[in-house]
Parts: sequence; structure tokens; C-alpha cells
Amino acid sequence: MHEPLDNIARRFPAEARFLRLILVVILLCLGAGLSAPIITLEKFYFFNNTVSIFSGLLELISEGQILLFVIIVLFSIIFPVLKIFVLNKLLSPSLNSNQSLRQYLSWMHHYGKWSMLDVFVVAILIAAVKLGTVANMQLHYGLYLFAGAVLLTMFVTARVVKLSGIITQ
Repeated sequence: MHEPLDNIARRFPAEARFLRLILVVILLCLGAGLSAPIITLEKFYFFNNTVSIFSGLLELISEGQILLFVIIVLFSIIFPVLKIFVLNKLLSPSLNSNQSLRQYLSWMHHYGKWSMLDVFVVAILIAAVKLGTVANMQLHYGLYLFAGAVLLTMFVTARVVKLSGIITQ
């Protein structure tokens, strides 16, 4: 039998508020990281192509790469937003059931196995824009915003798991 848990926001109100503020920052970084330029590819010194994750997704759709489009949307947009939603729920003062806390923590544990996949999705997107053999790459702030959102999400997840006081199985 599991020991009773208490709401994280009631046990650690200041830290819960701080972590919820970080979640807002994560959402802003994620949104900006998805829409801002992440990379410029220069081929043969004449052809420049600046790509954001959103513009890369549009290019995948226009080229008929539906499976790759779905994978990137799932792991770069839907899963991160769902993870932020679940973290927010875990830090919410309105979460009043031990069952709910355990359920959300369990979901976070199982989803955590996929948490680095969104970083690899950017690499897939870069490969999808068909790098030529002669190409220069220039990274832009969108990549750093996206990576910052991923790292901050990992930080908040680790704090929430630690504050919960249990390890999910």
C-alpha cells in the first residue's frame, strides 16, 4: 500500500509558485523556439534557406512527407505542451487527490523516457531540408530558445518528482 501524499503546492507553496512561473517561461521559449529561425543553410554560396521548426513542418507537408510531419508535430509540439500541462497540474493547489497525484507522476515517469526525443526531432528536421554536400550552417536563436525550453522542462520535472517524495514505478 502507498503512503498518503499531500499536494505539492500546499507543502511547498513558494517553490510551487516559482516552478509554475518557470512553466510560463517554458511556454514562451517553446513558442518562440518553434516559430523563430533555428538554422540557415547556405549552399554553394548562392542559395540561402533559413528554417524554423514551423517552416520546416510546412515544407514537409508540401513535399508530402506526412509521416515525418506527424512525428515532428507529436514530439516537438504536442508532447512538450502536454508535459507542461501535467507539470502545471501537479503544482496546482487545486490538485486534491492522492490518486490524481500518483496518476500524473506515473504519466510523467512514462513520458520521461521520451523527453529527449524532441531534441533529436530538430536533427531530423535539419536532415529533412536536404543538406547538400557543400553547405554551410548558421545556428539562430530559435534553436537556443527551443533547447532552453527542453532543459527548463527537465529541471521542473526533476524538482516536481523530488518534491512529491515518491519514485514512480
